[in-house]
Amino acid sequence: MKIHLHKIPMMSPSDTSALERLIDSGDIDPSTIVAVIGKTEGNGGANDFTRGFATQSFQLLIATKMGVSRDAIASRICFVWSGGTEGVLSPHATIFTRIDDGGATSSNGAARLVLGVAVTRDLLPEEVGTLRQVELVAEAVRGAMLQAGISDSRDVHYVQVKGPLLTPALIADADKRGQPIVTRDANASKPYARGATALGVAVALDEVDASGVSNEAIAKRLELYSSVASTSAGGELRNCEVLLFGNSPQSTSDFSIRHGVLTDIIDANTVRDLIGDAPRGAVAAIFAKADASPDGRIRGWRTTMLTDADINYERHARAALGAVIGSVTSDPAIFVSGGTEHQCAPGKMPIAAIIRH
Repeated sequence: MKIHLHKIPMMSPSDTSALERLIDSGDIDPSTIVAVIGKTEGNGGANDFTRGFATQSFQLLIATKMGVSRDAIASRICFVWSGGTEGVLSPHATIFTRIDDGGATSSNGAARLVLGVAVTRDLLPEEVGTLRQVELVAEAVRGAMLQAGISDSRDVHYVQVKGPLLTPALIADADKRGQPIVTRDANASKPYARGATALGVAVALDEVDASGVSNEAIAKRLELYSSVASTSAGGELRNCEVLLFGNSPQSTSDFSIRHGVLTDIIDANTVRDLIGDAPRGAVAAIFAKADASPDGRIRGWRTTMLTDADINYERHARAALGAVIGSVTSDPAIFVSGGTEHQCAPGKMPIAAIIRH
């Protein structure tokens, strides 16, 4: 397996020009694209249309280049968008390609980047944020591990899952059928949806015992968590899309991945430690989660992130962490997503870096 990636700028959610140039130049064969992860300049909330707009735009471009339908692209490529490019964060997309090289291994035996992709079936509204979502995601994560050729969960360094949240239409559908849902507030469904998918990762990777997970635990018992999960929820999806990244000697990729745990959103030391001895320009991509501390304080000092009535705390957190990471890497094209329910211990946040060798 050979995984390659290209990080491209976006001037708007519909801007696919950089990808088009890479396809036209022959740098990317569109038939090898398996995933796209990116940031759009929306608000990141339940009503953020930019994520669906970007998905549609990229699907249409790739479908045109391959001479197939948009539906065919939707079934073969996972698109994960996080809305919100507050502060210095730059709208961008990272395109992942995968080539089957006949089971070749790295020349020096070093473990290199592998990627497994899996999707769940569409979730019913009453399943969003529940134990059933945990189970479906866990099954998909195991499938992604198998596809990536990883048998030891310690070789997994980042699992990105994007799934649905409860939109007004889905809430109305559940009401019509007399089905209970976790909340009637679309934005308030995000912690349940993100938490359920993160617990699905934790169960699949044996970070959490499945017997200890229940509906009552989701978004509440935050001592249950995964250290490598990064989960998002949006109204543009009905299923959960799982992208599992790890390292294996069965890869001939020019990249590897590593992960760490941020102690708070100004933890520049962990960012530096994660990058380590990688030379300047070798950091191909960084993925991180951002959140306010449970009490709203940073190293003992009070902040207004949790009490600001004008700006949602996730937007504060994304802006702050984006600035910290960008100051270390000198690159503002960073994937920083808000909300860390069951993603690392309370108050802490996952971060992963892909390094070019």
